[in-house]
Amino acid sequence: MEARRVVITGLGAVSPVGNDVSSMWDNIVSGNSGIDTVTRVNKDDFPATVAAELKDFDPTLYMEKKDARKMDRFTQYAVAAAKMAVEDARLDINDSNADRVGVWIGSGIGGMDTYEEQHNKFLERGYKRVSPFFVPMLIPDMAAGQVSIQLGAKGINSCSVTACASGASSIGDSFKVIQRGDADYIITGGAEAPITNMAFAGFSSAKALSTNPDPKTASRPFDEHRDGFVMGEGSGILVLESLESALERGAHIYAEIVGYGSTGDAHHITAPAPGGEGAARAMQQAINDAGIEPSEVDYINAHGTSTELNDKFETMAIKQVLGDHANKVAISSTKSMTGHLLGAAGGIESVISVKSITDGVVPPTTNYETPDEDCDLDYVPNEARKQDVNVVLSNSLGFGGHNVALLFKKY
Repeated sequence: MEARRVVITGLGAVSPVGNDVSSMWDNIVSGNSGIDTVTRVNKDDFPATVAAELKDFDPTLYMEKKDARKMDRFTQYAVAAAKMAVEDARLDINDSNADRVGVWIGSGIGGMDTYEEQHNKFLERGYKRVSPFFVPMLIPDMAAGQVSIQLGAKGINSCSVTACASGASSIGDSFKVIQRGDADYIITGGAEAPITNMAFAGFSSAKALSTNPDPKTASRPFDEHRDGFVMGEGSGILVLESLESALERGAHIYAEIVGYGSTGDAHHITAPAPGGEGAARAMQQAINDAGIEPSEVDYINAHGTSTELNDKFETMAIKQVLGDHANKVAISSTKSMTGHLLGAAGGIESVISVKSITDGVVPPTTNYETPDEDCDLDYVPNEARKQDVNVVLSNSLGFGGHNVALLFKKY
């Protein structure tokens, strides 16, 4: 049986730069940042003082208040973005198709907020004060579980946990499920709500966060003065669908997903493999999977975390895979505006990649001021660029040596 073609028919997002796809995209194209002084933790307790937080997010716009109370924030974000994506896809989930509609949503660390809050209750008042919903609110798969419950989707229900590659892994895994015929539709992406004391403490101890106190310039991917990532939160969700089903129901098709690469570094728990060797293999796999030439890639939405090693090694990996074409391809890191959404990054960045195809615009890498001799490619500095975009490669790399590359193509 020939592999089925898979298309994107719905998009949804809640992000530091907007709580729907159109406002998020408008801000990204305009170079507007969602990074500000952190409010979810006391900035005086940490060396890092900035974060990319959601503003004005009201879960009751998307779910009953009683349901929202039984969900960690990362799950609320996923439900909101999933409902937007399904509505955008005009997908009616009913008895006739529910068992062919899957949900696959990744999260890197799940319900950190819930864990800290309930642990404090336990220490102060004993086990009886711990919520009976503690475990179901905490576990990373609950975003997928709750989206399935809220929308009545009864197909495959899963969650990829691959650190900062979780959202991208989930999308790639969903693509393969539809391609082989095990589902017709999958609601997929990533969700994360990591701005908590313990997450801030852990990443600060690991010296991974930017200590630049200026929110405007703290996230500066590929710039010589980059000094760490800025933590972000939110969710990006896509509705993937078989081409056959999309055509049959007359759905609006944004783009096609054509390639997925996934590799392991087998090197170090947090540092990327030297030269971006693992990332290069993931990109090459995605290109091979799509059956295209490296020279056909118009735009790379880079992982681009604004950390020293990531940006240098990702640049080396791009050169290795694209050869001479590496000097011609447009590359940007939208984390310069959204911060790093950890397990949700691949979801948000896939939405951005698809919008770059539909609108013919390459988003900028903002805060790019001082070129770095190790990062010498075209990072679309500071201003968006109008150009035809037919093929986009989106990279996501995670602790544990997880490397994921997704390839989107104009339909």
